[in-house]
Amino acid sequence: MAEARLADVHRHARSLLTTAGIENAELDARLLVEWVTGFDRLETIRNPHGGIAADVLARLDVVLNRRINGESVHRIIGRRAFFGLEFSLSADTLEPRPDTEALVELALPFLQQRVAENGVADLIDLGTGTGAIAIALLGQIRHLRAVGVDIAPGALVTARDNAHLNGVSNRFAALHSSWFAEVTGGFDMIISNPPYIRSNDIANLQPEVAMHDPVLALDGGADGLEPYRIIAVQAESYLRANGAVAVEIGFDQRIDVETIFARSGFALKGLQKDIGGHERAMLFMKL
Repeated sequence: MAEARLADVHRHARSLLTTAGIENAELDARLLVEWVTGFDRLETIRNPHGGIAADVLARLDVVLNRRINGESVHRIIGRRAFFGLEFSLSADTLEPRPDTEALVELALPFLQQRVAENGVADLIDLGTGTGAIAIALLGQIRHLRAVGVDIAPGALVTARDNAHLNGVSNRFAALHSSWFAEVTGGFDMIISNPPYIRSNDIANLQPEVAMHDPVLALDGGADGLEPYRIIAVQAESYLRANGAVAVEIGFDQRIDVETIFARSGFALKGLQKDIGGHERAMLFMKL
């Protein structure tokens, strides 16, 4: 294909994604065109007739086809924004999504109070993935330290890179562990966005999730609740006095998760809704 004008390239991308039935086709097309061409929205406005070379157009068609085949824009680009920060993605990590910001918002006041009382606070993030939750909190609280735990070595590499990218690597440590298996010491807060999808439901998720997100980070067992049982039973051994546990939940899991933690002697002390109005994050403390 010969060289094309930038404005025409945008129209071509929008048309392809719209015809394919992609939700948010216009936004996705813009992000992919900007990523492949290196020209942002301002450049498109300034120079809509600027030429795009044939080899660049060929690369764009490749990524547009990846989007049409169910791969998300952010996984194609390899990064995503979360809580005002930028995070790299890898095959071993979920994308940090806006709903999870509810968990950060719920945890933030508690950790700020612990720092105010003690001068420093320690957080452990179980199933850290990209490190987004822990790193977002480190970015907000200067005297917070965090350990990110994950069973996938590739996720830990990504989390370390993201800590460096966001300037908090001196307060972030990555630990290879299955839940608490290799964890030692005590923490002011245990936080987690654990796998909470029922095993049989994974295949029915959106293609962006079912086909491209790591199954280990999705599969919460037969009822989607197994990780909460593990955390609730073991958390007390790793919490400092008056410490807290904060977890993300599925939109219909509040009662079940509250019951699981109550059986281990925890009381619900905080609840946060996500941007869609669903109960998404819960904070527990020992009775």
